[in-house]
Amino acid sequence: MNNQLSLYHVFNYVAEVGNISQAARLLYVSQPAVSKSITSLEESLNLTLFIRNSRGVKLTEEGQLLYQYTKEAFDILKQGEERLTHMKELGVGHLRIGVSATLCKYVLLPYLNRFLKTYPHIKITIESQSTIHTLKQLESNALDIGLVAKPSNQKIHEFLPLYEIEDIFVATSDYLDNLRLREKDEDIFATANVMLLDEENISRMYIEEYFNENHIHPQHILEVSSMDLLIEFAKTGLGVGCVIKEFVTDELNNGQLIHIPLRKPINKREIGFCYNKAAYLSDSMTKLIEFLDFNLPV
Repeated sequence: MNNQLSLYHVFNYVAEVGNISQAARLLYVSQPAVSKSITSLEESLNLTLFIRNSRGVKLTEEGQLLYQYTKEAFDILKQGEERLTHMKELGVGHLRIGVSATLCKYVLLPYLNRFLKTYPHIKITIESQSTIHTLKQLESNALDIGLVAKPSNQKIHEFLPLYEIEDIFVATSDYLDNLRLREKDEDIFATANVMLLDEENISRMYIEEYFNENHIHPQHILEVSSMDLLIEFAKTGLGVGCVIKEFVTDELNNGQLIHIPLRKPINKREIGFCYNKAAYLSDSMTKLIEFLDFNLPV
């Protein structure tokens, strides 16, 4: 069947115009080449498809039946080509992006807003999940790109750095004042209600490493499922929250939250866009990478 596709293509042209010479001109091949293709197809099917006459050729009953199918098949292929051309002209495409809820709200959405103004016909699917899950899906090509903290494995992932973020501990002034009144121990981690993201979160893992390296052992931990909730809990005065400094600048500036100094500051982390080096880059992905290259901070 695969070897005969070109023969069906020639047959369809001859059936449409009813003349071998004219079909040859349309196909940019010689008349003998067209005649040979028709003969080869007829021999392979063991059927006569055309009746030759002085005016050209006429389809037999079997030829008419076959032409119904070849015409439909080649019409569908033509429609497919036209659809692809139309999609390319409009920039139609689809991007699958993995990102945590925190980075989606504070970082990704402003970029997507500008990107979709330039390419409004690209469909965006966002998988809101942990960074660990996003990296695994990038490796298996289940996602096109992710917004993550810089991965350790640079052999697999291409990383486009965005900027650095800083993890800090914050609380309300009232909470800290009350804590000092009722607790004599100056070690805030030994006395305060320490609010952290859940253990599967990459930010929590980073903080746990900091705790271990600095021999810090919080006595009262409250796990929170998202950064937004953690910030709100801290603003409510439920305890000391570990948050990303860049996401609470307004609260720090207006005094709603107080930045608690540490003996040893937590090292900053880098976030950025990440994709699989070995993955096929679709037209939509190429557009996004070009957009990011132009818009990411230098």
